Formats: sequence, C-alpha cells, structure tokens
Amino acid sequence: MTDTRVTTAVPTASVSAPLLSARKVRKSFGGVEVLKGISLEVAAGQVMCLLGPSGSGKSTFLRCINHLERIDGGRISVDGELIGYAARHGRIFEMNRREVAKQRGGIGMVFQRFNLFPHMTALENITAAPIGVRGLAKPAALARGRELLDRVGLADLAQSYPAQLSGGQQQRVAIARALAMDPKLLLFDEPTSALDPELVGDVLDVMRALAADGMTMVVVTHEIGFARGAADEVVFMDGGVVVESGPPASVLDHPQNPRTKAFLDSVM
Repeated sequence: MTDTRVTTAVPTASVSAPLLSARKVRKSFGGVEVLKGISLEVAAGQVMCLLGPSGSGKSTFLRCINHLERIDGGRISVDGELIGYAARHGRIFEMNRREVAKQRGGIGMVFQRFNLFPHMTALENITAAPIGVRGLAKPAALARGRELLDRVGLADLAQSYPAQLSGGQQQRVAIARALAMDPKLLLFDEPTSALDPELVGDVLDVMRALAADGMTMVVVTHEIGFARGAADEVVFMDGGVVVESGPPASVLDHPQNPRTKAFLDSVM
C-alpha cells in the first residue's frame, strides 16, 4: 500500500472510541476492486454479522482486519491502533512481520476449514501460540488450554488429534485456540460452512455463549438465525460495498434495499 493512497491521520484511543474502526477500506486483486471503500465501526462487546452473496468481499474484508491481506487504501484500527501500518515522521509505513504478528495476537481468527496442526493434539494446538509467541510458561498454558477446552465442551478430548475429531469438534478447538491468546477482537469467517448440518448447532452455541460473555466479534455467516439472535448489528455487503446495515430486526425483517431483500429471500 503506497503512502499516497492511505489516510495519514493516526487514530488515537479514547474511552468512547470504537474497538474496531474501518475507514474507506479498498482492496484489489489483479486489477479487480473487491472492496470499494468499506467504512464501519464495532464497539467493545458488540457482535457484528456480515451477510452477503459469495464474492461480495466479506471474507476479504475480514482478512484485512488482521492484515492477512494488505489494503490498498483507507485505514483499519483496533483499540485505537492502526493495523499493519505505523506513522513515522508524518508518513505511513507497513510494519515488519514481527510487529504485525504482535498485533495479530490481539485479534483472534476462526477460519472455515479449522486450520489445526494435524500432528498436534487438541491441547497442543491450543497451547502452541501462547507458549511460542507470548512466552507463557508451559504449566500455565496447559492449565489455560484445559480450561478453554472445557469452555467449548471438549474437556475429555484434550489428547485427541484433529483426525480423531468431527468437523464440529475441530472448529470448537479452533475457537479455543483463538481464545488462548486473550484477543480483544474475535473474527469468524463462515465458521459453520464446512460442517455437516447436525454439527452446526454445537459451534453456534459456543459462539452465542461468547457473545453473551461480551466478546467483541465480527462474524461472516449465512446463519440467519444466529445473526438474528446474537448480533447487535447486521451488515449486508454486495459488490464490495456496504448496501445496508442496522439492528437485526431492521435489516432481516424489514430490509430497505432490494438487493438485501433478494438475498434474504434466497437464504431464509
């Protein structure tokens, strides 16, 4: 991302500032603009669900939040800190890998396909980053890992390998792994899309419990029931732009934009 395409104002933290702030975020792949100026905010403790058809830019935007994708314009900040970039001498520069990795420690992400290490047990998957990245002592990491496995309902499967777990169990381990870094913000990229229907409920129950506990979450999902019950705000994206946003009852039950209505008619 070049300096000329990025806003040089650096956000500063305040008690009233949103935890997540995106301003005019743009992203292109091979000359195709996928994000066309996305702006939104998420307050601490809120849950935002991103809805929209495939190719609308939802997952790309999610990956930009923790700098898995470099943005081409605009800015993203979490807890008042610019993500992926830093201001030096009045200009903005991309951070090095170590600096970006440190930022990502506060932004957990749960992927569609679990991404567990196949050669590690469930407990080892959860404790790897706290020990290797944060330098947490192994006994403390193991205790925390077992606590998190119990939280997601898998206390008895600590020594199981991913191949021995169902898809829903693997996804719950992935959620526990993300929580092990004590993130400020938790991102979910269609966490139930790769699961058999009978396994979806257990994962959504864990996510609902996190929402009830006040975890700040941004969730890309097609699970309308989850969005209706757990989200504070629903955002409908299409063609790389925010088409409509608001409380779930407003967007889901009384959509104002024809594109939103057509999408909901197709999935509900």
